[in-house]
Amino acid sequence: MASGGTSFPTRRAAAERNRDKILNAARDAFADPDAEVSMAEVARRAGVGMATLYRNFPGRRELLEALYVDEVDAICRAARIEDGQTPGQALTAWLRLHFDFIPNKRLIVAELLEHAPQDAAPPSHRHRALAAGQPLLTAAQESHEIRGDITLVQIFDAIVAIARIHGDRDYLEPIIQTLLDGLHT
Repeated sequence: MASGGTSFPTRRAAAERNRDKILNAARDAFADPDAEVSMAEVARRAGVGMATLYRNFPGRRELLEALYVDEVDAICRAARIEDGQTPGQALTAWLRLHFDFIPNKRLIVAELLEHAPQDAAPPSHRHRALAAGQPLLTAAQESHEIRGDITLVQIFDAIVAIARIHGDRDYLEPIIQTLLDGLHT
């Protein structure tokens, strides 16, 4: 290779940065339930050209699927006990993260279904989130911080039920806090 030329790893790193910029821009754009977000708007927000956008995500559905999986991956990665946290604190923080994701998830899933074939099922990665969170719940129950008579599936179902209540963040906050407080022994 001639000196001064771009090496493959550099292009690969740049492509990964562009992909991350696109996903971050899409996440922000789709967070507004009233916004009608075009692919051009995502590219503009990401600071990339349309060719770069379509090279990474050939269509809107692929972008939404990647965004959904990226969000689920982040929730799964966050299921851990940080330094200075008790298992109960870690579980509570993780459940809040899961609760915060639900409104965005609903918007993304609704749009994915809009662009899906008629018989397509909504995407679900619940099993991945449950598997990631179960060690947190187990540790919190073993440390006697969290009640031992509840499962993670039951907690998820309660969180989803609360997230479906119509109301803004200020309205929902005391409801989710009551659930989280009720988990403690």
